Amino acid sequence: MSASPAPDAQPIPTGVPGLDVILAGGYAAQRAHLIEGRPGGGKTTLGLQFLLDGAARGETCLYITLSESRRELMSVSERHGWSLEGIEIYELVPPELSLDSKLQQSLVHSSDLELGETVRMALSEMERVKPSRVVFDSLSEIRLLSQGSLRYRRQVLALKSYFLLNDITALMLDDLSAEHDDLNLHSISHAVIRLEQLTPAYGAPRRRVHVIKMRGTEYQGGYHDFAIRKGGILVHPRLIASDHPSSFEAGSVESGVAELDRVLGGGLDRGTTSLIVGPSGAGKSTLAMSYLVAALRRGERGLIISFDETRGILLRRARSVGMPLADFIEAGSLQIEQIDPADVSPGDFAGRIRDAVEHDAARIVIIDSLTGYMTAMAGQPFLVMQMHELVTYLNQQGVVTILILAQHGMVGKMESPVDLTYVSDTVVMLRFFEAAGRVRRALSVLKKRTGPHEDTIREFKIDANGLRVGEPLRKFRGVLTGVPTYDGNGDNLLVERVGADGESLDEPGRDAAS
Repeated sequence: MSASPAPDAQPIPTGVPGLDVILAGGYAAQRAHLIEGRPGGGKTTLGLQFLLDGAARGETCLYITLSESRRELMSVSERHGWSLEGIEIYELVPPELSLDSKLQQSLVHSSDLELGETVRMALSEMERVKPSRVVFDSLSEIRLLSQGSLRYRRQVLALKSYFLLNDITALMLDDLSAEHDDLNLHSISHAVIRLEQLTPAYGAPRRRVHVIKMRGTEYQGGYHDFAIRKGGILVHPRLIASDHPSSFEAGSVESGVAELDRVLGGGLDRGTTSLIVGPSGAGKSTLAMSYLVAALRRGERGLIISFDETRGILLRRARSVGMPLADFIEAGSLQIEQIDPADVSPGDFAGRIRDAVEHDAARIVIIDSLTGYMTAMAGQPFLVMQMHELVTYLNQQGVVTILILAQHGMVGKMESPVDLTYVSDTVVMLRFFEAAGRVRRALSVLKKRTGPHEDTIREFKIDANGLRVGEPLRKFRGVLTGVPTYDGNGDNLLVERVGADGESLDEPGRDAAS
């Protein structure tokens, strides 16, 4: 038996993850919705997911197709791993379009007979099946048969009236095959949802959905990214940080390196965003992982979003500096998301982070790096604004967020591809500098909104035991420029010494050249 119909115009599920959030609950029951988009935009998949959801709820569902055959629909469902059992498929072929010569005619204008017969056959099938959910695919065939805006509008009005009188929730698909987008149907449809596909110069197509209209509903406007994968469409609602308030216990997160925490005034605070900026190879990722590993050892969960390194290289590099990330992955406390720059959208990117925070309870998130993010999203508008919304959301969830930004250049003048210092609560700068015939590393904290921090510049080194921080470089001038002036005798530099067992020991002391 078919399930009882939903109350008039009340939201019913769309069957598409994420779309119900945008539509404030789903489609309006017993109303006609216009789903429009160019060929290949995902309209058929969207329609099938709507009917599959209805069939799973015991409702009677009907797919009326004028543009795709039953065989093609079955092929689509098989590729997604679906079974269309419980869904009626009506392949509508008007007599004039039949290959049977006995059903063809030539006494009257063909379009006059074809249009009326097509609509009559569709209504007759709905009378027989008595569905509660219908997908009509597609209106472009009705437009072509109508050969005029007035007849086209009247025929669609007739279909809409039938849906309303018979308590049917309908999706009318339109592939926008007219030369210009036909707005005739926007005024008579309860909702208008447009699917768009944008093809960049390199990489996979970027898809987005836009709710143009939905009567009596406070839907989420604007563009929302979505992807078509095996299993159907997945929509990523545009992140609005103010819609996700949360309370958390304030406190600081330590790295386990006493000198580093001292420079940062006790560590990084929960619910804040820290930006680590510096040239490639300066140790930005290692510094960030120091805080991550310390949190993992305390029993917290973490996430690394990696644009610049493969998962294997990241794990090997971490192991070489005494940070066994693989052990935490095996224990289920760490998740590494390797991002393919050619196959990700801003919505997909934000969705992966939200899943880790809301479902896996990640308390520390590293994005490595913002340079890779900007490269991956090339051509996408308002990237800085979207990142601002994302870090605001993470701050509200009490997450320790660490952003890594690689600057252009190695020594001397540095340039950043993007400025996110204004959204960062803490800014740590790393630099290479030359002294006593060696390339050295220095760090300094330029900003910390949530408390005091050292204003010193300290040298640091990275070895098999992790990160080591030395004393302030008080006898140097111009370290941050990369070409400092030396006023001392080297007694506060980190020197490399070899112990009795052959192990390298780094500690403040006199430089070998002094």
